[in-house]
Amino acid sequence: MDFRRLGHSGLRVPALSFGTATFGGGNDFFKAWGSTDAGGASRLVDVCLDHGVTMFDSADVYSDGLAEEILGAAIKGKRDRLLISTKTTFPMGDDPNGFGSSRQHLVDAVDKALKRLGAEHIDLLQLHGQDYNTPVEETLSTLDEIVRSGKVRYIGASNFSGWHLMKSLAVSDRYGYPRHVAHQAYYSLLNRDYEWELMPLGRDQGVGAVIWSPLGWGKLTGKIRRDQPPKPGTRAHDIAETGPHYEQERLFRIVDALLCVAEETGQTVPQIALNWLLQRPTVSSIVVGARNEEQLIENIGAVGWSLSAEQVARLDAASDVPPAYPVWHQRGFPMLNERG
Repeated sequence: MDFRRLGHSGLRVPALSFGTATFGGGNDFFKAWGSTDAGGASRLVDVCLDHGVTMFDSADVYSDGLAEEILGAAIKGKRDRLLISTKTTFPMGDDPNGFGSSRQHLVDAVDKALKRLGAEHIDLLQLHGQDYNTPVEETLSTLDEIVRSGKVRYIGASNFSGWHLMKSLAVSDRYGYPRHVAHQAYYSLLNRDYEWELMPLGRDQGVGAVIWSPLGWGKLTGKIRRDQPPKPGTRAHDIAETGPHYEQERLFRIVDALLCVAEETGQTVPQIALNWLLQRPTVSSIVVGARNEEQLIENIGAVGWSLSAEQVARLDAASDVPPAYPVWHQRGFPMLNERG
């Protein structure tokens, strides 16, 4: 397994991390992702560790805390061999203070997550989304206290806009609070919005990208083609109305390119899509999920080789879209853009 620095921190993380959204299946939404129980989770954790996949990503809202509980049970006796990454921000129940990035919620959420995980500390805590209602100073001063307490070691964000992430980093620098070293963001061949502002910000500020849904919400597996609609039992079929929007013809164009490269390399379509991401700037780790050991082994096979420059260029061309303003305007002045 390839290990990379998480942004400009001293923490080294595996190029692939394991996502636990498939653990539990505690409600209809997450059942579409998977329903792995404690026994199955323990086996998947062992396979991950055997292959160097040593970071496990979860969130309190995954099956209403059940995913964290199952992960905690699966890593008993193995805690010193792995990193725990989890997230909080979204509502958990009807408590009016049970969401967001307030001091009240963060302190409570971290304690509850540690209890569910059966752990003494969280290696990477990420704010799962932006909270416009809480002052950034309140959020970061609270995270500073939590880090100093030893309950959390590194902090990160997830699903932030560029301006909100930059504002948070500026407040950290002003007051000496811990900086977000990671941004868990959606990025795939199917949706490349991350490249417009968040990637340049990450390069400039030393924020490593931890990529979620790298296979485009399950649409870049090669199982969906012009003559093959999504099958029942898959996310692309069962919760098709959720997730990122895309043009169907563009999806088919990307899949056609993936199939051609897969034939050339002898790798699978998911492996091609993941390897493309591994070559992008700022990417520290890609969160992969799996319902079973076979899927997990296939995903791990995305590491240890590289697409050629010509193959990357072909995939770039197949997945390209006109960027939003002001990105398209900035591209017209290459002498002003970042080099290297």
